Amino acid sequence: MRTAFVDTLTRLAANDDRIMLLVGDLGFGVVTEFARRFPKQFLNVGVAEQNMAGVAAGLALSGKIVFTYSIANFPILRCLEQIRNDICYHNANVISVSVGGGLCYGALGMTHHGTEDLAIMRALPNMQVIAPGDPIETEAATEYLAKGVGPAYLRLGRAGEPVIYKTKNIDWHVGKALELQDGKDLTLITTGGMLHTTINVARRLSANNITARVLSMHTLKPIDESAILKAAHDTNFVITIEEHSIIGGLGGGVAEILAGIDYAPPLLRLGLPSEFTKYVGGQTYLKDKYGLSETKLYSQIKSFIA
Repeated sequence: MRTAFVDTLTRLAANDDRIMLLVGDLGFGVVTEFARRFPKQFLNVGVAEQNMAGVAAGLALSGKIVFTYSIANFPILRCLEQIRNDICYHNANVISVSVGGGLCYGALGMTHHGTEDLAIMRALPNMQVIAPGDPIETEAATEYLAKGVGPAYLRLGRAGEPVIYKTKNIDWHVGKALELQDGKDLTLITTGGMLHTTINVARRLSANNITARVLSMHTLKPIDESAILKAAHDTNFVITIEEHSIIGGLGGGVAEILAGIDYAPPLLRLGLPSEFTKYVGGQTYLKDKYGLSETKLYSQIKSFIA
C-alpha cells in the first residue's frame, strides 16, 4: 500500500505544486523519487513529529495540501495535540499518513503497533478517517485526498498487500463502502489490510453453504450508515473484522449505528483486545495469536452463528 500511495502522490505532485510531503526522517527507500523530482515540495523535519504537524498546519494555511508521513503511531500519537489544535481546529488541508497500521511492525513491540489509531482519529472534529483495503483502494483514496479536503487520516499497511480488484476503475467514494460480493446469510464488514483475509473467510463459508456479503469499509469517518443498515436488514448476522482494538474502531462504529434500530441482528466484533501485546513475533504470528488468521476467524464465525 505504501508504494501505491507514494507512486500516486508523485504522479499528482507533477501537476499540482500545492502538494507537499513531509517526513520524520524515515521512508527514504520509498520517498526518494518524490524528493528527487520535487525538492521544493518535500521536507524532512527530522525525528520531530510535533514540529512536523505544526509545520504542516502552517503550510496548509498558506495554501498547500500537505501529507505528513511516518510509521505506525509516530505521525499521530506523538503529535496528537498539534493535530487537534493546529490542524483540525483550523480545518487545514493536512493528511496524516500512517504506514504499518495494526500489527505490521510486529517484532518491534507495542510502541510500533498501531492498534488504537482509528478510534482516536475518529473522535477528532473535522477529521476524515480512511483505511484502504488494497493498493487499488489506496490509489483512489490518495487521489481524493490530494484535492484538499480538510484534515484527514490515511492508514496504510506496510508492503506486499495483495491487489484485490481486477481493474483500477473501482467505484470508490469517501464514506461509501465497496461491496465485493453479496450474500444473504451474514455480512462481513472489514477495513484496511484485513480485506484479503476476509474474502478468503467468505469463500470458506460459501464452501459450507453459508453465503456472506463482504463490505470493504475503507472510510471509518464518515462511515457508510446506509450500507450497514442495509446489511442489518438483509442478512441474519453482522460481523466486523479489523486489525485494531475492538473499542472505537470499525466494530465500535458499526455498533453505534446498530444500537439505534429495533431490527438489529446479532453483532460480532472481531479485532484486538484492549491490551498491550503479550506476544513477540511478526505480524502473521501475532494475528494468529489474537484470532485474526483466516482459520481462526472462520472458526469464531462458525461458532457464533451456530
